[in-house]
Amino acid sequence: MAMRLSWVALGASVVALWTSVAVAEQPVRPLPKVGGCPLEYYSSGSYCVPSKSGNTRGAIEKSGNSCPLGFYSSGNYCLSSPSNDREAIQKTGNSCPLGWFSSGSYCVKSR
Repeated sequence: MAMRLSWVALGASVVALWTSVAVAEQPVRPLPKVGGCPLEYYSSGSYCVPSKSGNTRGAIEKSGNSCPLGFYSSGNYCLSSPSNDREAIQKTGNSCPLGWFSSGSYCVKSR
């Protein structure tokens, strides 16, 4: 019984640690090319591809003149700031999905 409880406690600790580490950051992935590529991305056909430097931040296409909370402008894109640990998507309609809040033309994931 004592062995079973220690494994259960260990499993709960691992889950708690994973939950605290797993924050929703903007994914670093290829983006459709709109003009020039943002900082730390390079052109590859019709895409902007993240560099392999390991310092590349997630980006989204810019909608309008401003970027969402936690992001800064880089050409036609919004790059996630180094201290940002949130994900953003372009807003469709007048509201954001449950668990997200409005930031200009975007929805940003709540913590």
